[in-house]
Amino acid sequence: METNRDPLPPPVLVSRDGATATITLNRPAQFNALSEAVLVALQSALDAVAVDRDILVVVLRGAGRAFCAGHDLREMRAHPAQAWQRALFDRCSRVMMTLESLPQPVIAAVHGIATAAGCQLVATCDLAIATQSARFATSGVNLGLFCSTPAVALTQTLAAKHAAEMLFTGDFIDANRALAMGLVNRVVDDDALDEAVAGLAAQLAGKSPHALMSGKALLRQLRRLHHGEPGHADDAYALAAANMARDMIGQDAQRGIDAFLARQPLPVWQRRCATEGVADPDAHVAPTMEETQA
Repeated sequence: METNRDPLPPPVLVSRDGATATITLNRPAQFNALSEAVLVALQSALDAVAVDRDILVVVLRGAGRAFCAGHDLREMRAHPAQAWQRALFDRCSRVMMTLESLPQPVIAAVHGIATAAGCQLVATCDLAIATQSARFATSGVNLGLFCSTPAVALTQTLAAKHAAEMLFTGDFIDANRALAMGLVNRVVDDDALDEAVAGLAAQLAGKSPHALMSGKALLRQLRRLHHGEPGHADDAYALAAANMARDMIGQDAQRGIDAFLARQPLPVWQRRCATEGVADPDAHVAPTMEETQA
């Protein structure tokens, strides 16, 4: 006899309250890890919001005990091909660039942890409110791969040395440190997050729609000018996605992630040539004798 199985809940929920749309990552048991299905659903939700003229503010949040724990490492290890990894990071990069280019301002409502690509989401949003107990990290380096795609958003949002410290150490920072670094705008008591986010969303929704969207577009253009030519974000994400895909098929990442998933101690990393397995298009080339004498 065939039993009826409950359908899987949608990986992303979208609700609306007046002029505010709330997009909720909905994999609470997995701390809202960004599986391929979540990224597809999130992209669809963002695309729909972008063309809805009645929506003036967007809130991004996570269901359950966390905001977002980054990519789904178990799913990633199940697909070892570099082409699959590159396609995943390209998909995630498209989500981030869509989030950045939405005509409406986006508020991240952060509780629990926001790690790796979850921290990248926070950095990509225009505004962020976090609870006192929230924690942030770009912890890929601890597992043998650099958080390359989160680095794009962090280096656009934080001072260079703050971004470098998070990316190189992989350490968690608390909400007050995130506030001091400029990763979030406000820190509130754990039980005050909903009220604070709703209040800020209502405040923004009461502004001139034209002024809000004009300002959002201007801020995006100013960020791109600050970081170089108009295509900087696209180029940066393409470079970062390629680097992350290479890291994912490397021995260190495979050993580190497998140990993490098995809840085993992290491996002792083997020393090797600094450039082994690293493709650097801007690698230093020693000058010729003629150049040194020029």
